[in-house]
Amino acid sequence: MFPVGAEATIGELTADSHPLLARLRAAEPVSWLPALNGWLVTRHDLALQVMRDAATFTVDDPRFSTGQVVGPSMLSLDADEHARHRAPFSRQFRPREIADRFGDFVRAECDRLVDGFADTGRAELRRALAGPLAVAVVADALGLDGTDAKRVLAWYDAIVSTVADISAGRKPDSVGVEAFGELRAHIESSVARHNPSLLADAAEALALPEVVSNAAVLMFGGIETTEGMIANVLLHLLNDPSQMDIVRADRSRIPDAVEESLRMEPAAAVVDRYATRDVELAGASIRRGDLVTVSLTAANRDPAVFENPDVFDLRRPNLRKQLAFAHGPHFCLGVDLARLETRIAVETVLDRLPGLELTEPAEPTGLVFRKPDGVHVRWATA
Repeated sequence: MFPVGAEATIGELTADSHPLLARLRAAEPVSWLPALNGWLVTRHDLALQVMRDAATFTVDDPRFSTGQVVGPSMLSLDADEHARHRAPFSRQFRPREIADRFGDFVRAECDRLVDGFADTGRAELRRALAGPLAVAVVADALGLDGTDAKRVLAWYDAIVSTVADISAGRKPDSVGVEAFGELRAHIESSVARHNPSLLADAAEALALPEVVSNAAVLMFGGIETTEGMIANVLLHLLNDPSQMDIVRADRSRIPDAVEESLRMEPAAAVVDRYATRDVELAGASIRRGDLVTVSLTAANRDPAVFENPDVFDLRRPNLRKQLAFAHGPHFCLGVDLARLETRIAVETVLDRLPGLELTEPAEPTGLVFRKPDGVHVRWATA
């Protein structure tokens, strides 16, 4: 049988990837994709197996895309070094502290942003709300609140673009490296002034270059995934009036809508690993050094786990089995903060923008990070 993945293209994986991923999951759940020059894992159980086994499937490889841009960090290290880099930041992201530390700030920022366009009756919510909110929260969390938000966003855009180029096999330009250099200088200056912040605390346990690399990872993840989460859940709700009616009637169901949106379209579509030894996985003979990419998007629509996986249904009994935040030692550090931001953003939109509806169709796209180009809406004004 001709391998299903042999003719898969970057374009298919970037646009509407779900039909291709479904074929791969059914026919060859560990498939060699020449377009990625690596293996793609598409089944839920196999995705868990790869992400849990850091000894066999590691991130600690010089080809790891984010590591090429920002250097070694908790995202690109495993075992003891991973734990050492992650520990100083983990203490600040304990679930019980997130709501107390960030709840009021997120609500105030959402209201401030909506104040800027509420009277117009029309907006594009990804750029008017989701993105600016994510930037503001990351800047506050990292102690970059004295930095112009546009500057933080420019750093982030450049780094994300460079990582995406590397993941797609394209030669990146120098913009990402230059942006990281500016971020590094800013953080080093802030830490040297002993300004109280998460980064200053981390500098007590890590060398300054390590603080900078991890700050870039937190900024990169905190902005990109949260912006995508907010945009995607708003799009899913606006495209499905029956599900929107549920959350309009009962705001306590918003977290379920967030989880189901994450299952349907993870903001981070894939995670990369590298085989540390020759290993067989679901009949595929993986060689030491091979790239093994886990498709979180495909795993989250595995019909063996989720009934009617292509249907948006916030009443699912097993929503928390979605893998949008990865799994194993590299489970997302900021998961509770991202959920908090997304929940409050949806609450604010429903409370402040009556009769909200889409004015343009949109679909999430992206090879590594998936979100709509825009969420164009209108609502009733007084």
